[in-house]
Order: sequence, then structure tokens, then C-alpha cells
Amino acid sequence: MAKTLCVSAIISIFAFDMAGIYIHIPFCKTRCIYCGFYSTTLSQLCDEYADALCCEMRLRRSYLSPSEHIETVYLGGGTPSQLSSTQLRTIFGHLREEYDIADNAEITIECNPDDINTEYAEALKKLGVNRVSMGAQTFSDERLRFIRRRHTAEQVDKAVATLRSAGIGNVSIDLMFGFPDETLDQWRADILHAIALQPEHISAYSLMFEEGTPLYKMLEDGKVSETDEELYLAMYNELIDRLQDAGYEHYEISNFALPGYRSRHNSSYWQGIPYIGLGAAAHSFNIESRQCNVSDIREYIKSINNSVVPCEVEHLDTPTRYNDMVTTALRTCEGISLSEVEHRFGASYREHLLSCARKHLSAGMLMQSENRIRLSRKGLFISDGVMSDLMKIAQ
Repeated sequence: MAKTLCVSAIISIFAFDMAGIYIHIPFCKTRCIYCGFYSTTLSQLCDEYADALCCEMRLRRSYLSPSEHIETVYLGGGTPSQLSSTQLRTIFGHLREEYDIADNAEITIECNPDDINTEYAEALKKLGVNRVSMGAQTFSDERLRFIRRRHTAEQVDKAVATLRSAGIGNVSIDLMFGFPDETLDQWRADILHAIALQPEHISAYSLMFEEGTPLYKMLEDGKVSETDEELYLAMYNELIDRLQDAGYEHYEISNFALPGYRSRHNSSYWQGIPYIGLGAAAHSFNIESRQCNVSDIREYIKSINNSVVPCEVEHLDTPTRYNDMVTTALRTCEGISLSEVEHRFGASYREHLLSCARKHLSAGMLMQSENRIRLSRKGLFISDGVMSDLMKIAQ
């Protein structure tokens, strides 16, 4: 993929009336041992970075069609709650100047529990934030210390109550399972603790040993071991059963929501809706291409200050766009629409999908209902393999 310096990215030829904005805030006070996302502890650059984000907004107004309303805004990281309310006010002010933010837009910010106090929560509410995604990970202080999280289990409980008091009525909690030596009973306790807090949304992921992270080095050195497959499957089944019993809809492989509280922003990714990514390491998508900003905060700021967005652009051919659809749509409970495949890619792609799906339908890994193909409960456990089999190799 060739590196390109672009003052503004390619204008999409496709007409959409809705889109999303992702803003990457890479700052972290400390780094967790498992995290493979781009982040930095250079907090002294927060002001410069906020200004650069505002400049990039102006430079990239043409990335999305002028008719597109911004339906979702998501501040992720890193740790967005490392920014002060003043810095956030600057970002949100320019965001509303440069883009058409819908009145009913879902506006999410990721926060660490220990960053939430009454003043900060009320400031978020005044800025228009109506959804907070909080990384609880676990309610065991011992496991929190192991992964080098800054907060305690008690601070999660207090943060949820503080957000509620400030009038933020849509709270999402991230959980993590598969810690070294974690038992099924311990994981069940985490799930029940989360349910007791009554968040509108819960995301749950297995602990990943990503190359280049301190956790991966510990695995290589034999200091920790991965959870065996049988226990992992038992934990995932426990997650699904407990949350569904509590009224949560399992609407995506790792995501659960009370009725009416699906993440609209993340759902737009899975539906192939265009979005613009602002900030260092942020990704953008406008149907015909993907764009990724440089993963270096100093280079990002310097380039933006020279009115150039430092990015790589990948133009998407038809097989790639089809494969993207398979790997996103199949993650959801709705699955893949056969008529949508034919409409977007042609009858040959529909036939390819059905042909490749046949063995998984016979094995009970996939289910077909009228116009849709989706993963079965059994198929969720081998979703990567199923998706790979349904892809099309570029000619």
C-alpha cells in the first residue's frame, strides 16, 4: 500500500445521507500490557493535538458528500478522558462548525472510570455527549493490577453512578475474559457484577496476546499461558446465556445491548456506512477507498500544521468490497442479505456466497432464513474460518 500525502481525500461518488465521525485520542496516562492500539503518554502534546484535530476537520470537509448528515460521533483511544473539558470544548466547537451534526446524533466518548467525577461528567453532558463507553475489563482488583489498569473495581461502580447523576443515560461497559488462571466462576462473578450496574450496553472480549505488547512477551517467556479452548468456549457461552437471561440482545459477536441501545456508531461500521477518521492512526472509509492516518503523533501534528494530512490510501476493488461486507455483516445477528449482495456486486457474487456457504449450512454453522445467511450459535465459535471460506479471491 503506497503512502500518500493528501490535502483532502477522494470525494466519494456514492450518495449517502448519513455518515459517522471517529476521533482518535491517543493519550494514556499509563499503558495496559495487552493493548495493541496506537497510544502515547506524551500528555504535554494535548493542546497541540486538539488544535491539529480542528485543523484536520477543516482540511477534510470534502471527504464526505456535502449532503451527508453526521449521525454518530465517537471519541476513542487511547483514553479520551485524558483530555480536559476545555480541550474537549475546543474539539466539539470546531466539529459542529465544520460538519452537519444531526440533532439526534449519538455522541460517544470512551472514558476510564478513575477519570470520571461530577464536574467532568456534567461537562460531558453540556458538550452534547449522550453515550459513555467505559473500560471496566474486570471487577477483580487483582486482575486489574495484573493488566496495569489504573482504576479499581469500586471506581467503576462510582463512575456509573456519577454519569447517571449527570444525566447521561446511555452507558456501555467493556469486559474482558480469559485472563491467565481465571476460572469460570470468577468470570461469572464479573458478568453478574456488570449486570447489577444495569448498563445499557456491554461489550466483552477475550484477552488477546498481540505481538509487540508486554503481555505477548510474558507469553513468549513462559510467565503466563493462554486459556485453553474448552474453558474459553465455556466462558463465551456463559456470557451469552447470562446476558440474554438479563434482557440483553446479542446483536454482534462481542456486543450486547438492552432493547433500543445498540451502538449506532459501531453498527454503521458493520453496515458499510461511510465514516471519516480524524487524528493520528485514525481510519476512514468512503465506499471506494480506505484511508489511514500516520501512527505518529509528532509527525501527524507537524504535517497537519503544514495543511497536509499524512495518510495512506487504499483503493478498493469489487472483490475487496465484497470481502469487507462478508467480514462485517456476518458479525451481526442479522447476517448477510443475499439481495444486497446481488444489488451491490452482481448475481455471480450471490451464487459464490451460496456455494461457499453450503457446507457450513449443512454443518449447522450457518443458518439461512429467506433472504439472509447468518452465523448460528455454534458458528460463532469458528466465525473467522467461516468468513474466510465465504470470501472471494481477487482475479
